[in-house]
Amino acid sequence: MTARRQLKLGAFMRPVSIHTGAWRYPGAQRDANFNLAALTRYARRLEEARFDAFFMADHLALLNMPVEALKRSHTVTSFEPFTLLSALAGATRRLGLVATASTTFEHPFNLARRFASLDHISEGRAGWNIVTTSNPDAALNFGLDEHVAHADRYARAREFYEVVTGLWDSFADDAFVRDAESGIYFDPSRLHVLGHKGEHFSVRGPLHIARPVQGWPVIVQAGASEAGRQLAAETAEVVFAAGSTLEEGQRFYADVKGRLAAAGRERDHLKILPGAFVVVGETVEEARTIRAHLDSLVHADSAIASLSIALGYDVSRFDPDGFLPDIPDTNQSKSSRERVLALAEREKLTIRQLAQRLGGYGGLAFVGTPHTIADAMQEWLESEASDGFNVMFPYLPGGLDAFVEGVVPELQRRGIFRTEYEGATLRENLGLPRPANRFFA
Repeated sequence: MTARRQLKLGAFMRPVSIHTGAWRYPGAQRDANFNLAALTRYARRLEEARFDAFFMADHLALLNMPVEALKRSHTVTSFEPFTLLSALAGATRRLGLVATASTTFEHPFNLARRFASLDHISEGRAGWNIVTTSNPDAALNFGLDEHVAHADRYARAREFYEVVTGLWDSFADDAFVRDAESGIYFDPSRLHVLGHKGEHFSVRGPLHIARPVQGWPVIVQAGASEAGRQLAAETAEVVFAAGSTLEEGQRFYADVKGRLAAAGRERDHLKILPGAFVVVGETVEEARTIRAHLDSLVHADSAIASLSIALGYDVSRFDPDGFLPDIPDTNQSKSSRERVLALAEREKLTIRQLAQRLGGYGGLAFVGTPHTIADAMQEWLESEASDGFNVMFPYLPGGLDAFVEGVVPELQRRGIFRTEYEGATLRENLGLPRPANRFFA
């Protein structure tokens, strides 16, 4: 008998809720995004529920919106990912720790060193969410007058990946002999000097840190543009997808998985986890009431600003009760823009309605009871629309508790989610192979 496919669950924890109104919800921890004690409790709760990973999104600038909207955002202060995840590594034992880091504004050597350190500190639980950074204001924080072009960001990302993974392979796994009698600490024949010279980077190497516990930290990506899908097929091991319907999820899943063979990869060596905003109630009506209350807490200024960011275009100049005119292409996120335009067309939403949706959360949402939510997740899993989900909680801690206490036991009862971790590392729990060292057999 074939074993049932198992859901993989990440938790989107920076910001602690993606919903703009989350911090205003009754009972919410209002400073949760910048409260180490609270974040430590949440991480331990996720581990008790056997989640795969704690995922930190990150920004390299304040959100590019007017201050009248920005003053309402709980994202304006948060921890730097490596600092926080290193602290959480000591507070947990099995939970994966995924940090976002930009290939556009980082340098491969420094990033390779930080991720290798996090993987050793956590004993094999680190993951790298590769982003190319869509916010144009980030460029201004790194000595540039304007943002790097979209195509150039992806070309740089591809080379960046090759350099970082090459640096992680600097030492063979058996390089450190530590022979006190002979006085030999490591075997020089098991050290590789990268000597990379490419279009974007010149990095001699080697990385002066032992090979990560997992070989490489797990490679995570997001983005649904053509360039993003191809980069994912070639390099990613987890993809945080953004489909809003089952049919969209199935198309994305088939497309990206279908590219793996040409890249010389096994189909199951890439896990696709759509972001899912999950609101749990004792009844469907109660869950809908929670969602409606959350949405009502989003101010109009924030809503219009969120829509403008998603489109990469200022829509405040248009009649809010009219429909979107043709929006020109921009240098920001292509996939985000396409999703918003598709939503507006599919549901015939005015600018005001679309903004209110985006101001809260406009993507995939499961709003219901533990039973109906588990039904939906199981359908996505078994119809090959996903391998699991990156769960977004409506507010903290209540939304997290409701999911852990209600949905997780229902998924376990159905036999589609673990009751115990499979292994000690993030790779083992995700069912991903440890990569071979490209320089040493």
